[in-house]
Amino acid sequence: MRVPFEKLVAEFKRVLVSLGFTDEKAGRCATIFAENSRDGVYTHGLNRFPTFVGVVKDGMIKPDAEPTKETAFGALEQWNGNLGPGMLNAEFCMDRAIALANENGIGCVAIKNTNHWMRGGTYGWQAAEAGLTGLCFTNAIGSMPPWGGTDPRLGNNPLVIAVPREGGHVVLDMAISQYSVGKLMKYQAEDKPLPLPGGYNKQGQLSTDATEVLESQRLLPIGFWKGSGLALVLDLLATILSQGNSTAHITNSKQESGVSQVFICIKPADNEYTANAIKEIISYTKSSRPEQEGQSVSYPGENSLRTREQSLKEGVLVDEKTWETVLAM
Repeated sequence: MRVPFEKLVAEFKRVLVSLGFTDEKAGRCATIFAENSRDGVYTHGLNRFPTFVGVVKDGMIKPDAEPTKETAFGALEQWNGNLGPGMLNAEFCMDRAIALANENGIGCVAIKNTNHWMRGGTYGWQAAEAGLTGLCFTNAIGSMPPWGGTDPRLGNNPLVIAVPREGGHVVLDMAISQYSVGKLMKYQAEDKPLPLPGGYNKQGQLSTDATEVLESQRLLPIGFWKGSGLALVLDLLATILSQGNSTAHITNSKQESGVSQVFICIKPADNEYTANAIKEIISYTKSSRPEQEGQSVSYPGENSLRTREQSLKEGVLVDEKTWETVLAM
């Protein structure tokens, strides 16, 4: 079924206000959740909302917490999220990175003791809408084994890179596993096989069965050993730059809270060369012959824009059971 975007925002806000969020904070969080579903990232929109509510009720997220500055030097700032709502802390940090980049050409903001930011792409779009190139990443609880290992020791640490562009921003938002946990759960709920192997079963064999992968906790990193290495260095950078918790510390605490994140913005040269270079790169990429007739090559973020347009016109696609759960809260 489909629900008007404004109705999604209103219901999310109603629930969050009842949990102790101020009207302003509830509205911002509700909008982000609704925008995630609007753009087709259902795993971090409506489908994630009941989990978020549960975490707030458990006291892991403090609705009234505000980020506080720890230190600043040059174009780098370090903040403490004080276990506030991760999406609000992330939005704040990207705003600070944007301000620093507008002042210095580049800005970097690192935050510790924050919570899950939901869809990382939200903050890539935020930078691109401000006309800046954005890069952000976070560490997370251990859910993926390092290459050559069987025990989960690496966080599935998302990486986001955004480039502003007339006609549609380029926004890459990727997990470091072949499929994010949210995507695996979606295939599991629909009882569908994965298009490509997403991890290993308990016998150590590559599997397209989402349930087997989730049960074994052996997600397949992108690029095999390369993805394993990327997850490791993202954890190193997030931890060192924020002076916060590492994946090891988060995992040993048994709950994904108090994570570390980094937000970087760069002010691109606003000239004809920049515009032409972006146009050339996108056009050249999309000129590749499609693998299947009737399809086309898309750049990162293009499909999100298509889904967004459809959602605003026809209503946001929702899981009826989850929607009923929210309405009953």
